[in-house]
Amino acid sequence: MSISASLVVGVSALLSGHFAPVPDGPGPASDGLAPTQAALPQVTVVPTPPPEPTGKPTPEQTFLLANGRRQPLKVTVPRSASGRYAVVPGGARPPAGGKGKVIRYLVEVERGLPFDARAFADEVHRILNDRRSWGFRFQRVARGPVKIRVSLSSPAMTDRRCRPMITFGALSCWNGGRAVINATRWNIGTRGYGRDVASYHEYVINHEVGHGLGHGHEPCPGPGRRAPVMLQQTKSLYGCRPNPWPSPGR
Repeated sequence: MSISASLVVGVSALLSGHFAPVPDGPGPASDGLAPTQAALPQVTVVPTPPPEPTGKPTPEQTFLLANGRRQPLKVTVPRSASGRYAVVPGGARPPAGGKGKVIRYLVEVERGLPFDARAFADEVHRILNDRRSWGFRFQRVARGPVKIRVSLSSPAMTDRRCRPMITFGALSCWNGGRAVINATRWNIGTRGYGRDVASYHEYVINHEVGHGLGHGHEPCPGPGRRAPVMLQQTKSLYGCRPNPWPSPGR
C-alpha cells in the first residue's frame, strides 16, 4: 500500500472510531484510554534537583512592614499545647548605666507552641528595658526568686491560668505572679493596632507586667488622646490612639 493510501485508511479509521480493542485492566481513573501492559516502558525516575538560588526572598523570608517597622511572621497557633511550661534557659542583665531598681523576672514558654523561646525572651527583655517602659532595670534569670513570670501560653492554657477571670481564649492576663501572654494574640495582634503587631507586642508586655508592678486599669482620657498603657487596648481603644508605652515621651 502506498503512503497516500495508508494515510487515507488511517484517517477513515479515525473518523469511524474503528480501533483495535484495548484490553481490560487497572489504570488511572482519570484516563479515558489505558495502554496495554506490553506497551509500558521501563522508566527510571530521577528526582528533580532543587532550583538554583535566585537571590529573591522566599515567602518565609518576606516580612511585612507597618508603621516603618518590620513585622513578625505569622504562624499557626494551636488551640492547646502541652499544658507545661519550659523556662527559657540563661539570663540577661539590664543595660549598663541605668539607675532604676533591679527586678528579677523569668520567661517561660508552653511546650508545643510554634515560637522560638529564646527570641521571645529577647523581645520581652528589650521591651521591659526600653527607656519608655516602667523605669526599672529588669534582669532575666532562669531560677531563684523572681517578682514576675512572663509566660507565653496557648489559648487553652491562658484560660486555665487566668481563672477566675474569663479570657475567652482571646485575651491575656496577670494572675498568680504571671503575666500570661496569649499566644494567639501575640501572633496576630488586635484590631486597634492593625498590621502593627510589633507595637502590640510592646503594649501587651508592658500592660500585663504593669499589673505585676501594682498598676490597675485606666480609662481613655478623651477621644483622639493617646491611650494609657493600662487601658485595656486589646478589647478596644475606646476612642483613644494606640500607645504601647508607660512613658512614651521619654
